[in-house]
Order: sequence, then structure tokens, then C-alpha cells
Amino acid sequence: MSQDPYELLGVKRDATQKDIQGAFRKLAKKLHPDLNPGDKKAEAKFKEISAAYEILSDEDKRGRFDRGEIDITGAEQAPRSYYRDYASASGPGSAYHNGAGFADFGDADDLFASFFSRRAGGDRAGGQFRAKGEDRRFSMEVDFLDAVNGTQTQVKLPDGPALDVKIPPGTRDGQTLRLRGKGEPGFGGGPAGDALIEVRVRPHRFFTRDGDDIRLDLPVTLREAVLGGKVRVPTPSGPVNLTLPANSSSGKVLRLKGKGVAKRGGEAGDVYVTLKIMLPEQPDEQLTAFARAWTAADTQDPRKNMEA
Repeated sequence: MSQDPYELLGVKRDATQKDIQGAFRKLAKKLHPDLNPGDKKAEAKFKEISAAYEILSDEDKRGRFDRGEIDITGAEQAPRSYYRDYASASGPGSAYHNGAGFADFGDADDLFASFFSRRAGGDRAGGQFRAKGEDRRFSMEVDFLDAVNGTQTQVKLPDGPALDVKIPPGTRDGQTLRLRGKGEPGFGGGPAGDALIEVRVRPHRFFTRDGDDIRLDLPVTLREAVLGGKVRVPTPSGPVNLTLPANSSSGKVLRLKGKGVAKRGGEAGDVYVTLKIMLPEQPDEQLTAFARAWTAADTQDPRKNMEA
């Protein structure tokens, strides 16, 4: 038996608890004695990985092993051979001996039934090993407005079928959605795993998201900026009218309350509109003549606060 639990489970020394559990579950499903009746090698290997998982799944024991304070069996000093211990404990006259072999540990309870069901979510029903199926991970892209407002769509699986996916209002870029029972089938009658779907939100051409708020730049004409009035503004839920104050400078920020991203509880963020004064694409003779004759402009210095 290898004395290195990391080697037995096939994981790196910096593996996470999730990595360790996944490695153990994969090996246990392959080596469990119920699946390999009469195979002593598989039986012994199963005992080895169980001992390795017993150490690595416990943060305290794992730390002590890494520091060299205990060995793979949890003993403070080097124990006898693992195989000799097992052979001795299971021999005739032992409390662990049973004519059924590994299938029944008598008063000591079945190692895997007590160990794996407690630590890895499996159990026994009528003597059969049960375990939840593995989760499956996917990713999908959605449009910006579909993420903000919510939608119903589908994700195509690599093996052919498609899953219906509900995108909740306010879904964020990188958020993971869980579809319960849509993963790998369970083993021995155990429940199916889940489908975990990472959502990637496509950028919008003029909306940007800031938490639960939406920001956008709104082009306005020089006349609208000077005189003010009603202007049409797009929002994720549809266009609305915004009152533009007279004499509004480019860069002025106006707020549309409750027109942003939906929050839990029924509220929503806001839309922040930044004004951008746009001159005509082609020179306008009247505007040029006005600017030349506008003597008040000579007394203005909009850059006075930028002097060093």
C-alpha cells in the first residue's frame, strides 16, 4: 500500500476538498466490492482509497499528515502493514469475520456504507450502493437585455438533447444557474446530479451595467441642451420621456428612478443618463454666424478650473 494518500487518490497536494471528494467518488464507483464480487485486488484497493480519503477529507488530519505528525492510517507512529492489519482483523475468530466476506462487516458495520454515505452522499438500500450522480457543467451566452429582464431559453448539450433554462431577471455575467436533477444519472437508484450553467452576458451597444444600475450616454442637440424639454430615452424595459433642464451642459447626469436592473423584493435599480451635446455633422451657416456674433462667449472660460 502506498503511504501517500494524495498518490492513492490521484490528486495534487494543493487539491481542494471538492477535488478530493470527486476523485474518491470516481474511484469508489469503480472499485466498490459490490461491483467487483470476488475481486480481492479491487477490494484491497478500495480499502486503500478509503483510508486515504479518511485522512484528506478531514482538514485537521490532512494538516497533521502534511506536517508528518501522523501516517496514512492516522497513527502517531508507523503502523504495521495495512494488508496484515486487514488480514488479521478479518480472520477466523475476529469480530470482523463473516462468511459473506466484505459484503457484511457485522457489528462493525459495512465500511463503505457508514463511511461513504456520511462523507460523500451515498448510502445502501437493500445492500446496494447508492450515490448521487455527478454534476455536469456547461456555459451559455445570453443577450444583455435578456439577462436584465429575464427570459426562457435552451442550452444545447454536447450529447444532443437540449435543456430548458430559465434566466431570472437581474442575472449577472459569470453567474451560475443550477438545474436540479439534470446532471449525470445516480448510481444504484440514487438521485441524479445537477446541471450547473455558467452565464456569459453579451455586452450591449449603449447600455452598461453598474451593479443594479444602468448607465448610458445620451446624445442631445445644442438646441435641446440650451432650451431643455422632453427627450426620449431608451431603458432596458422600454423607452421613456425624460425632462431635460434648460441650459444643460454636456456631461450632466440625470437619473431615471426604478428603471434599472430588477432586485429581489420587487425593486429595481436606476438608469443614469449622461448628456453628450452633439453638433451637426456638417457645418451649419446660421450656427457659425451666431457663434461669431455671440460676444458673451468671450467672457467665459470653461477650463479655468483645470489650471495647474
